[in-house]
Amino acid sequence: MPHPPLATCTLPTGTPQLQALFAPRSVALVGATERTGSVGRALLENLIAFTGELYPINAKHNQVLGYRTWPSLSAVGLPIDLAVIATPAATIPEIIRECAACGVQAAIIISAGFKETGPSGVALEQRVLEESRLSGVRLIGPNCLGLMAPHLGLNATFATAMALPGRVAFLSQSGALCTAILDWSFRQRVGFSAFVSVGSMLDVDWGDLIRHFGDDPHTASIVIYMESVGDAAAFMEAARSVAAKKPIIAIKVGRTAAAARAAASHTGAMTGSDDVLDAAFERAGVLRVDTIEQLFDMAEVLAKQPLPTGPRLAIVTNAGGPGALATDALVLHGGELAEFTTATLQQLDSQLPTHWSHGNPADVLGDADATRYATTLRAIADDPQTHGILAVLTPQAMTEPLAIAESVIALAKTTNKPLLASWMGGDAVEAAREALNAGGIPTYDYPDEAARSWQFMWQRQERLRWLEETNRLAFTERPSMNEARAMIARHRATGRTLLTEIQAKQVLAAAGIPVLETRHAKSVEESIAIAQEIGFPVVLKLQSPTVTHKTDIGGVQLDLQDADAVRTAYQQIKKAVPPADFDGVAVQRMIQEKGLELICGCTHDAQFGPVLLFGAGGVMVEVLEDRVLLLPPLSPMLALDRIRQTRIHRALLGNRHLKPADMRALADVLVKLGDLVLACPEIQELDINPLLATASGVIALDARIVCGKTSES
Repeated sequence: MPHPPLATCTLPTGTPQLQALFAPRSVALVGATERTGSVGRALLENLIAFTGELYPINAKHNQVLGYRTWPSLSAVGLPIDLAVIATPAATIPEIIRECAACGVQAAIIISAGFKETGPSGVALEQRVLEESRLSGVRLIGPNCLGLMAPHLGLNATFATAMALPGRVAFLSQSGALCTAILDWSFRQRVGFSAFVSVGSMLDVDWGDLIRHFGDDPHTASIVIYMESVGDAAAFMEAARSVAAKKPIIAIKVGRTAAAARAAASHTGAMTGSDDVLDAAFERAGVLRVDTIEQLFDMAEVLAKQPLPTGPRLAIVTNAGGPGALATDALVLHGGELAEFTTATLQQLDSQLPTHWSHGNPADVLGDADATRYATTLRAIADDPQTHGILAVLTPQAMTEPLAIAESVIALAKTTNKPLLASWMGGDAVEAAREALNAGGIPTYDYPDEAARSWQFMWQRQERLRWLEETNRLAFTERPSMNEARAMIARHRATGRTLLTEIQAKQVLAAAGIPVLETRHAKSVEESIAIAQEIGFPVVLKLQSPTVTHKTDIGGVQLDLQDADAVRTAYQQIKKAVPPADFDGVAVQRMIQEKGLELICGCTHDAQFGPVLLFGAGGVMVEVLEDRVLLLPPLSPMLALDRIRQTRIHRALLGNRHLKPADMRALADVLVKLGDLVLACPEIQELDINPLLATASGVIALDARIVCGKTSES
């Protein structure tokens, strides 16, 4: 039974095929049936509410559930924007071919029975993809729940109910999770601009969807439940483009799935796939959360509150315990407590009882009324050291939950600083919670949850700054690294994949990275002669075509003061490996200046390409695991921001034993290292360990480079 045309509405921009998915004027259901308990029946029952034209397709019956049916898509004889397909997997290639012949622009393949069934399913899926590519018909699925567009009344799923309309686009690789989230959303009154089960992502992928909803006027934020990235380049490009204007919040499962692998460098051993994904999300502006609750909390918070201009949070509470709980959560996740100015402290002293906490958290005591809360909140909101406020309330005999909530709502109308609330308790505070939520104040059951949300808000602000810098870099010409590329090509032409330390340092020097002069000696006499020329004390290191971690086998001898010490060290190193693995030693000056040993490195990720590593170095590098990952290209700003996230950063700032390190020189090494690995994709793994950081600069004391094999080798 045809329906009237779709009512006029604002359509999203983008490709016509994706508009056909999310704003169709007509839908055909292939596999419509009235068989009880079937997917085809559930789909039809949901699509009946669609206000556009609906064409149920059933070759055996003239009617289904009282609605006229057509034997095939071609029999309809009228324009069809979207086909929803729920027939056996083997029929899908022919149906996609028929879609193309009938001018159908997009299809949702609900059916299972593809790659999850084994090799035959993989082959069948490939046939479907080929038909899609040939015809231009865009596909969601296969093996998916379907999609909803609540603003348009479109429910092309076999779920039991339609999602509420809202401003969140929810994209999920798990159909089962979709139904659970849908049920949860009704209780929490969470609404959606779209609700999409992507299934196997045979065609339409994350990049397509992110770009579409980035332009969708109904969508304020995009939340993603992700099991795999798929086309990483398309995802990164789309996310970088959209995240600058709309929050993208993702939960990615499989944090612990990455198995340990053998690697020829410390960097390779320390870089797990999940760590790389974290770095990619940061670079693309995507906010990664840990739980489903956080996923939607952040969509709500970012829609309701302005972003903070700085990281420092003030906590106002009528009980010390909840304030301490919020403080722990804030600090443990990298947040900062605001330090009130002297003027603010003096003002609070004049307003509050003598026994208030005299600091942050500001404990206004258990007998605080609405007036005391209001004056405290106003004083703290006016403090330039404060970037946001968390108001915490516990219900006590003299507490006025609703009146205090109204004071928070009133403050929100007069400040541009973000406000969060945690009204703890049950029925006694329920009316106050409803008022806060209605007033645009995100409200939490527990203060630690609120503090965590604050930290996510600051991350969002930080990532916007990184995105701006990343987009600037996209239009900045990078160095050609011609000399380094020529060196790499010569070494690969010999068939070697592991460069010697001396060769690796030559490549680094060609890239503009400071290195300690290192010379090759193949005999005791040559070693002594070089040592006397460069001056004692010296260091001897094993040179080997096979051994990668020299220290582990006694292949590094330090602080050699004279010729006898060099002779003894040479003989010890030679005995440490079989003759075939010994290619002499490297001789270099022993650095006397005090500094910190760091590691800089690179590995190649199968999805995201070159990934840089920075952290605490030396022989304990894999034990300390104090490191961050970075995706090139970099600027000094991006490099320094990531360096600040390590524990070793505090030591780099100096202490009574060490002068502050040259941070500009350190950032410059990371920038040039990123340029090197982008210009030389043949580099599979690279270590500078240690990179010595001192007040006068940085210098690579050791280096290792592993290249991919040539096509001939």
